[in-house]
Amino acid sequence: MDHSSAVLGLIVDSRPTGPDRMWLVAVAAALWGTDGLLRQPLARTVPAAAVVLWEHLIIVVVLLPLLPAAVRAFRAASVRDRIALVVIGAGASAVATALFTAAFRIGDPVTPLVLQKLQPLIAILAAAVLLGERFRPAYWLYAVPAIAGAWLMAFPDPLAAKPQEVTAALLAVGAAALWGLGTVLGRMVSARVPSREVTVLRFAIGLPAAALVVAVQGTPMSITFDQFGPLVLLALIPGLLALALYYVGLKATAAGRATLAELAFPATATLIGVGFLGSTLTGTQWLGLAVIAVAVTALGLRERSAHPVVTEAAVRA
Repeated sequence: MDHSSAVLGLIVDSRPTGPDRMWLVAVAAALWGTDGLLRQPLARTVPAAAVVLWEHLIIVVVLLPLLPAAVRAFRAASVRDRIALVVIGAGASAVATALFTAAFRIGDPVTPLVLQKLQPLIAILAAAVLLGERFRPAYWLYAVPAIAGAWLMAFPDPLAAKPQEVTAALLAVGAAALWGLGTVLGRMVSARVPSREVTVLRFAIGLPAAALVVAVQGTPMSITFDQFGPLVLLALIPGLLALALYYVGLKATAAGRATLAELAFPATATLIGVGFLGSTLTGTQWLGLAVIAVAVTALGLRERSAHPVVTEAAVRA
């Protein structure tokens, strides 16, 4: 088995097995946090659509040995699952990443990364609509503080937000919404399509979608030799490698502890933004970061308790 198969072959089950690997989940989350270190400099010199296209191209080249099996799985899937896979690849992969990259271009390097932590809240709403899951009114006890925290985090002065700041925040939240939708659709499809094939198809379908965005916008795709190295690192480290390590760790980590370990993501993103990218946070932004972290962690722990917010009885395959 080639290296890509060895890594992605582990993305098949999230049940805890073997020794606890919470530390590995934290490492993966910390790698996600390095995204801004690579993405922000690129976003300032390379159009967002071109960054996304190169990311997908690099990952697809790495996953090329797994592509034939993924294509066969796509052909064998139902029409409903094919549509879901296209939405995952085009929306949750290509468009979401383009929105995320654009947020870096016009905003600060910390806010887009922290606002991405709203994804679990969005995913629960999407699951209620698309999968028939039901969430109790207690959901809003976590959602409202998280939304308030996101507002505080997004703007240095939350009572006098500038149009550019609002635009950057909306782009980041839009990306989080598409990623949350992709998570829900991925759960729906994975009941019938192996997780490895879903992962490969996510990037394989995202590649032509990203190319279409570049063509429609007339975006120049050319990059310099100095830009190629950071693009490779961006695609493979906070992208593919972090995803693979996350699932390897999750296989042997209780989900409640994994939720705590994932806090390494906003913590790393904030430290890198403040320490290396020249970002500064106001007191209200630090408060917003803390509120988001607490609300999302509490939601994750609640979901693993005897009385979760989402009731599983109504889930449809």
